[in-house]
Amino acid sequence: MNEVLKKYLPERAIEPCVDLIKENGVHLKIVNERVTRHGDYRRLPNGLHHITVNSSLNKYRFLITLVHEIAHLVAFEKYGRRILPHGIEWKRTFQYLMLPFIRPEIFPSKLLPLLANHFKNPKASSDTDAKLSIALKQFDSHNKENSYIFELPFGSVFRIYNGKLFKKGNKRVKRYECIEIATGKVYIFQPNAEVELITD
Repeated sequence: MNEVLKKYLPERAIEPCVDLIKENGVHLKIVNERVTRHGDYRRLPNGLHHITVNSSLNKYRFLITLVHEIAHLVAFEKYGRRILPHGIEWKRTFQYLMLPFIRPEIFPSKLLPLLANHFKNPKASSDTDAKLSIALKQFDSHNKENSYIFELPFGSVFRIYNGKLFKKGNKRVKRYECIEIATGKVYIFQPNAEVELITD
């Protein structure tokens, strides 16, 4: 397992992650990219713990995602299956499991303050923390020619991953109202959503 994880994790994170996987009886599967999620945890009918993580993630996001999913498992085992998936029990568990990793031997120093801030109150997805998400994307090996919503001028037309077209509208407190061209419906987008600007 160590050899496989070398490709996906920061070097100093491999041993502690292997320990977490073994301690918690995790069946880890590294899968092709899914646009809508970085990882997933399921308890199978036979009692096994099945975790998937996208193979396309950079090493730092892969680590955060793996620990995020293991935190679901640990929280459910400790507090019972009726807790909210991203409730206070999960947040505390995620903080506890992630703390040993937030150090300069594992993460680049410019990420450490952003991680420290994020883990004061971790969200259901690190993507909803715009500053951390943008900082993490700098380490992606497959940087696409996409733009972030917050960079686009008001009224710009853009395409999202599924081909749908939208027009950028007003900013709410943090997020942006955007109108779907085909239906006229208003959708709310995170400022750090990656989209393709239509320039024709």
